Amino acid sequence: MKRLLTGTRIYLSGFQEEDITAIRVWNQNEEVQRLLDALPHKPKSEEEIKKWMENPGDNAFRFAIRLKDDGRIIGFVELDGILWTHRVGWIAISIGDGEAWGKGYGREAMECLLAYAFHELNLYRLQLTVFSYNERAIRLYESLGFMKEGNYRQFLQRDGTRYDMLLYGLLADEWKCSGKEG
Repeated sequence: MKRLLTGTRIYLSGFQEEDITAIRVWNQNEEVQRLLDALPHKPKSEEEIKKWMENPGDNAFRFAIRLKDDGRIIGFVELDGILWTHRVGWIAISIGDGEAWGKGYGREAMECLLAYAFHELNLYRLQLTVFSYNERAIRLYESLGFMKEGNYRQFLQRDGTRYDMLLYGLLADEWKCSGKEG
């Protein structure tokens, strides 16, 4: 039986107390925050980060992304807003460690999370939003089989320029048929 939360070079786990330091650094990085959130950048306190780590909210799962070779946290993935009756959830990822960008860790983490969502939680549909300027993330999502389903036109303003927010979705059947299933 395949381990759902383990990739070739990464694994997904719960958060640990010592993760606060890394997460705080990412939280203070405007570039990381502007890829993840539409809200104006506002660094969080250590207490706010600890609360975020400990409480993903109702109908939600949040995991640290760790490198297998040293256990170091490089980001997180989450499933939230799950509607169990309809088997639908929202998915998100952030690789906060800039040294880990462009190395395929995000892909591995998403593959693990998709396997968990579709096989373990028995969800049928996953969806996400992404800002139109986050081309690297868009390429990742499309390569995993996510389909662009909608466009929130000029949703966001950054540095005087308006950007769209895109809606992507993936059905369990599409994922299985794509050959991308773990």
